[in-house]
Order: sequence, then structure tokens, then C-alpha cells
Amino acid sequence: MRILLVDDQQTLLESTAKSLQQAGFVVDSCENGVDALHLGQEEDYAAIILDLGLPDINGLTVLREWRNKGNKVPVIILTARGEWYERVEGLKAGADDYLAKPFYQEELLARLNAVISRYHGQNSSSLQHGHISLDEEKQQLNFQGKTYNLTAMEFRLLRFFMLNPNKVLSKQRLTEQLYAYDDDKDSNVLEVYIAHLRRKIGKEAIETRRGQGYIFRGNAS
Repeated sequence: MRILLVDDQQTLLESTAKSLQQAGFVVDSCENGVDALHLGQEEDYAAIILDLGLPDINGLTVLREWRNKGNKVPVIILTARGEWYERVEGLKAGADDYLAKPFYQEELLARLNAVISRYHGQNSSSLQHGHISLDEEKQQLNFQGKTYNLTAMEFRLLRFFMLNPNKVLSKQRLTEQLYAYDDDKDSNVLEVYIAHLRRKIGKEAIETRRGQGYIFRGNAS
């Protein structure tokens, strides 16, 4: 899944992006409010981590603009020193959670997974559909008593499928979940990893809709 990370502190931006990537996320990043406003409105993100103290346009204004335009993407705001009024204003503007600087990367990851799960109607760190279970922390698939360690691409793809069951997902949308904004995207790679997942969970678990995309059924026996 793709995450947008917005912060003007380069060191923090790099260390947080690395932590998110290790946790299986595709990360786009920017350092100012102008780019954040554009990317958050135009790209398909699972969630956004947004610092409030940004140059050009502050994070609070960016968040309000997204919400005014009907953008419901989950947003975690980062606040300096945990000022209570910043937290209140951020939540009033439509933030889903907040985290005060400095913070531990493990807490950010826990909060990020929590807001994404809530947004998709889930309430556990393990996604479950039928006999298919995905442990997000360990990046492991459990199916019919067997445990599989997944590659980064397999994990991203299966997690997105399981958060969006029984929906037609186009090749373009799925491919966007595998690559960052500036990466060269190859839709042929998508078919390869879908084939890998089908070998593990059964062909019937991922249905092909010709000319439309794929549907994750999650009811394999």
C-alpha cells in the first residue's frame, strides 16, 4: 500500500520513510505544503502522515483543503512538542489520529496500521477472510494450516486485496500500490505476483474480470 509522508525535516523524513518501507509500505514523500496538497488530492494513498509545521502552506490548511474537497483518506498529524491546541485543531480539521514529536517509529507504525484498519472496517493486526489470514506485523500468510513468508511485493498486493474484498480493482490501481510515485510502473509484474499468490491460496481466491481487473474473494476452502 502507498503512504504519503510529509515533513520538512530531512533527517526525520528519511528515517521514517525507511521504517515504513521495512514495514511493507510504498512511500511517497515531500517537504512542503504545496506538493502535499497536490499529491494528497491526486494520488491513491492508503493513509497520509502529515506534519503541521510546513513551509508554504501549513499542514492544517492542507488537511482542511483535502476534507473540503471530499478526500477521506486517513490522516495522522505530527505535532511539535505535543501542543494540546495543535492536536485539537488537527482533529477538528478531520485528522484521524495524532502523534507528538519526537516519537518512536514503532508507535507510528502501530497508529498507522490502526487507522488503516479502522478505515476498512477491520479491528485486528491480522487480516482474515475465510481460510486466509495475513499477519501484517510478521508479513506472513497463513492458509489451511501452512505459513508462508511473503516477498515485499506479495505482501503489499495481498494486504491491499484483503482490505478491499469483493471489489473490482483495476490493474492500474493495483499497480499503483506496488510502486512509489516516481518509479517506473510495469503492469506485467502485477500478473506475475498474482500468479504467485494464487499458487499459495488457490486460483479461486482471486478472480479475473477481463477488461476490468481482479476481485479478491477470500473464500477459498
